[in-house]
Amino acid sequence: MFSSSENRFGEISALLRLAGPLIVNNLSIAGMQFADAVMAGRLGAEALAAVAVGGSVWFLGFTVCLGLMMAISPIAARYYGAGEPEMIGRYTRQGLWLAVALGLTIFTLAQLFVEPILSFLGIDPGFRELTVGYVQAIMFGAPAICAFLAFRFTTEGIGFTRPIMYTSLFALVCNVFLNWVLMYGKLGAPAFGAIGCGMASAITMWLMVFMMGAYVRLKPIYRPLRIFDHMAPVRMSVLKEIFSLGMPIAVTITAEAGLFSAVSILVGTRGASVTAAHQIALNFAATMFMIPLALSAATTVRIGHALGSGNASAARAGGMAGILMCIAFMACSATFLLLFRDVVVGIYTNDPSVSEIAISLLLMAAIFQIADGVQIGAAGALRGYKDTRMPMVINTFSYWVLGFPLAYMATITYRAPPSYIWAGFVLGLTVAAILLTVRFNILSRRMLTAA
Repeated sequence: MFSSSENRFGEISALLRLAGPLIVNNLSIAGMQFADAVMAGRLGAEALAAVAVGGSVWFLGFTVCLGLMMAISPIAARYYGAGEPEMIGRYTRQGLWLAVALGLTIFTLAQLFVEPILSFLGIDPGFRELTVGYVQAIMFGAPAICAFLAFRFTTEGIGFTRPIMYTSLFALVCNVFLNWVLMYGKLGAPAFGAIGCGMASAITMWLMVFMMGAYVRLKPIYRPLRIFDHMAPVRMSVLKEIFSLGMPIAVTITAEAGLFSAVSILVGTRGASVTAAHQIALNFAATMFMIPLALSAATTVRIGHALGSGNASAARAGGMAGILMCIAFMACSATFLLLFRDVVVGIYTNDPSVSEIAISLLLMAAIFQIADGVQIGAAGALRGYKDTRMPMVINTFSYWVLGFPLAYMATITYRAPPSYIWAGFVLGLTVAAILLTVRFNILSRRMLTAA
């Protein structure tokens, strides 16, 4: 695959330079989720459970927007590799129109339907009201985070990822500070508890889009894109292309994230202790996932640049390098969990009943992490090839035909121990990893042969 050791390490080095700021960005986002979980945990199991279930509801809506906006990255990468920067600006402008529509839609749906849906699902009444309040508060940030994603995937597509890092670090500091003020009632503010956590996140999202928008407006590297040269009307042909490429991505990532979110909501029927333990294990696993997620995004861009310049060999090499790096990191993460999972749980809680369950779940997390790294690396490589429909089919089958029924039966039908619930994650991720890797190998070889 690589013609020499020098080429291999050169590709890895280039991928890391691109992924470095994205890793910081993703860890900052994970840091916000970690801070939310830890600070809610200090308020009690009910507050932590409310943030866990409410965060899962929010994340379902967010991943749909994320997937649709993510289409901008491979499009921008292709045009950047082909030397057509003004075309990138056209897609960014239309992406902003789409962002506003998406954000307002999920905000409205949440205000109208979150309470009856949680009641229908049988979420424990002990923290249901808190959960509804958290979701309705955080949804005020939906339009802002969608617009931020339009800027983010534009700058990611051209391979200039440092502004994303700066914005996320700023957001982490703001989020923790606002949590402290609004959750605990500091500096004269009322103590809103778990609802204050949602308020803090919403405010932070608006600060993120203003900071990122200002950076794109003022930094010279963006001038060739001419994003702000004029206020463009809605162009249905461009929106159709973004939507056509982005919708399968949205379904693909929502299939995975939706599995975790749906199971989190189901676990909410098992009481505060089980829900809190599930949130602890899921939060830590999600934090570790942020690094291969960044490597996956960088892999998409590297492949897009290579294909835009007509280099199919470099595209395949970049894809394989990205997948291997994701595997390597997740192997290290799984080893860490096997050795230190009791220490990890101690950071979140000192409740013995919650700790015991969380430790057993982290063992399951260690089992599925390598498969998780493989599948996200392969998915990122396939996005670089603009191959989004087949990954959509693979993920939907793996997570919802195989994984979710197993988790549902363990949670609801048989009321099995929590570790059995996570067996659904193991099955879904393993099957997805195998099928996506096979798909990448076939597609990249086909492109190489055609070239």
